[in-house]
Amino acid sequence: MGKTRYMDLRHNAPMTRIPPLLVGPVFALIAVTLFSLNDVAMKSLSGGYALHEVVLIRSLIGMGVVLLIMIPMAGGFATIKTRRPVMHLIRAGFIVFANMSFFMGLAELDVATAVALFFISPALITISSTVFLGETVGPRRWTAVLIGLLGVLVILRPGTEAFTPAALYSIAGAAGYAGLHVMTRLMRGTESAVSMVFYIQIVFIIVGAAMWLLVGDGRFDTGANASMSFLLRAWVWPTGFDFIVMIILGLFASIGGYCISQAYRLSEAALVAPFEYLALPLGIVLGIVVFGEWPDAVVWIGIVMIMGSGLYSVWRENQINAPIRERPVRR
Repeated sequence: MGKTRYMDLRHNAPMTRIPPLLVGPVFALIAVTLFSLNDVAMKSLSGGYALHEVVLIRSLIGMGVVLLIMIPMAGGFATIKTRRPVMHLIRAGFIVFANMSFFMGLAELDVATAVALFFISPALITISSTVFLGETVGPRRWTAVLIGLLGVLVILRPGTEAFTPAALYSIAGAAGYAGLHVMTRLMRGTESAVSMVFYIQIVFIIVGAAMWLLVGDGRFDTGANASMSFLLRAWVWPTGFDFIVMIILGLFASIGGYCISQAYRLSEAALVAPFEYLALPLGIVLGIVVFGEWPDAVVWIGIVMIMGSGLYSVWRENQINAPIRERPVRR
């Protein structure tokens, strides 16, 4: 019998660790866990700090991780050279928009509702991948996507308090997140995951610093609602513990960004996207443990629908594409 080939995440050479089919999902699971912890930390800081302040500090820490750890491990600064700077800026713009919008919603909504609203994004990723990337999604997986979207609607309960400006922020964040991953798929053949994280951190730093200069004195904060106050609140120097939380945010954001970039570079979007649904139960558990937010029975029905659709999509993808052939990725 021939030896099973595995994916080398740095040089795309054979190795004996992660089966090719699992490379994207493994990276996605790591990213989802880090992003879920990131959400809880952000919500805990939303009542006392400005969003752009947290984002700037987080991004400076994240850039340190990229410069001191990721770039050397990936082979040096040659890995961040690019001939596609405009595409990097567009991609970074999507994630900045997605993050800022989602965190504004998270300031007012409970974690379960915010994450559920955001979970229109995996369906949008699958849809966008067929439109812009030419990936094939069959009728069974389209049905699974539809069931997942219906599950989101069950959680939202149109006509209730879920349809607030804060809810719209989370949905806008989902759209930005879908755009991010379409760009990742377009760029995966020429750009490394490290370069993608590097340019995202640069744009985050620029946006955070610009907002500090423009609104950092808090003069535009009217106190009308928690979301806008989080965005426009005056800067306050963080306490020792909160500063540690912001450092951890930087670590989680940079590592999570790297992992999710790798996931969508190395696997089909239709395979990776369903794994991101695991952020929903994880977010609910964290909401219960940290904030005492208990979802009601209707929310649980929506969760079952969303999780069922995601798990079916994974199973169906494996049935159609087993075995999946390895495809070289240019660095």
